[in-house]
Amino acid sequence: MSKRRPRQPDDEIQIKNTLSRRDFVRSGAMVAAAFAASKDVFAAAAGRPLADEGSAIRFGVASYTFRNFSRAQMIDFLKQLNVLELNAKDTKDHLPMDPQAEAAALADYAAAGIKLHAAGTIYFPKDEDADIRSKFEYCKRAGIGVIVAGDPAPETLPRIERFVKEYDIRFAIHNHGPEDKIWHSPLDVLKAVKGMDPRMGCCIDVGHTVRAGTDVVQAIHEVGARVHNMHMKDLTNFQSKESQVAVGEGMMPVKKIFDALGAIKYKGFVDLEYEIHADDPMPGVIESFAYMRGVLAGMA
Repeated sequence: MSKRRPRQPDDEIQIKNTLSRRDFVRSGAMVAAAFAASKDVFAAAAGRPLADEGSAIRFGVASYTFRNFSRAQMIDFLKQLNVLELNAKDTKDHLPMDPQAEAAALADYAAAGIKLHAAGTIYFPKDEDADIRSKFEYCKRAGIGVIVAGDPAPETLPRIERFVKEYDIRFAIHNHGPEDKIWHSPLDVLKAVKGMDPRMGCCIDVGHTVRAGTDVVQAIHEVGARVHNMHMKDLTNFQSKESQVAVGEGMMPVKKIFDALGAIKYKGFVDLEYEIHADDPMPGVIESFAYMRGVLAGMA
């Protein structure tokens, strides 16, 4: 985000009526989101598809975006965003691993009309059947079709593949950029799973991908049908993790990414993972969805 402008002398009289840039972005993006939502209502009433229906692009949210907020607060945010597809993580009370607590969370999501399409990031530190099965059972109970996996060791993948076949749940290894000891880029994932069951694949995090020095558009084409999930974010500097901004404010080639997903006939979700302003994420989240929906509308 750019810094607010220095105060001018004749601003003093009107200072109480002056909005900060983040407040301005919040209000402006709210108007844009409301306008988009109203168009969706008219489209639905006329029997026309919504902006992201029938396209290769479907939007969701990674619950890590709202890691400082409770499940009830996050549900309210999702309703405000008109985004009812969630990649849930066991953080706060979003999707607890405990079966009883998980059931309560699932009931809340169902009541709110929110669908869970993925879970993660989930970690697989042990090459043991019991530990791996517990994670697959967790997702099976939730009716989730994609596990976003954080750090599986390459030697555990044949064992994990057996569970993928048994449960018919796709396994998407999340690349974490240059800091990751193994999975820097989606291309590292592709090398490891290339000869395995097609449900063994990748969650491409676009921010970590570009920081690893990989062309994210080329990576989408190369990984192809093994792209099982996408984490969307934006950066102003492809060498700096700390340069994250709202989608559309940075250098990320969003339209080319969407074009590439269309070319590979991607049927999964593009999940916004907004990792900055953890205590006040909504202005940036709203701005990000307004921009992505605008790009999608322009493509249509």
